[in-house]
Amino acid sequence: MPASKRRGATGALPSFVGSRAAVAGNLRTLAMALRRTTAQRHRLHLRRSRDDQREWQVKRRERTRQLIELGGLVVKAQLVDITDDDRAVIFGLLIEGAGKLRGEDRSRMLLLWRRRGQRAFADVVKPATQSQADH
Repeated sequence: MPASKRRGATGALPSFVGSRAAVAGNLRTLAMALRRTTAQRHRLHLRRSRDDQREWQVKRRERTRQLIELGGLVVKAQLVDITDDDRAVIFGLLIEGAGKLRGEDRSRMLLLWRRRGQRAFADVVKPATQSQADH
């Protein structure tokens, strides 16, 4: 046999010397690439869902927006603070208002509440506009 051939454990090629560090580094790189790919996939799904124009999806988005706006009105009316976020009380107030609207004074109540709401909206808008003008 030629002397250039290696034999036994000591004669093995040093191809795996220091490979632990290299494997660990490769695993970290792979994990980071996987996180980036996953995040990119999530962004793509979100973009697709925002651009989804199927009728049921559009209606769902509109309803969600409406519910958020109505919840904002409850907060703007300070019902959350006044009732200590007691949802049964808030719901009871809304039921009471709906009952009054079903009564004989419907048109009078609508007119009264509409005027109050418009004044409240105007009061909310005025201070914001005035503070911007002051700066």
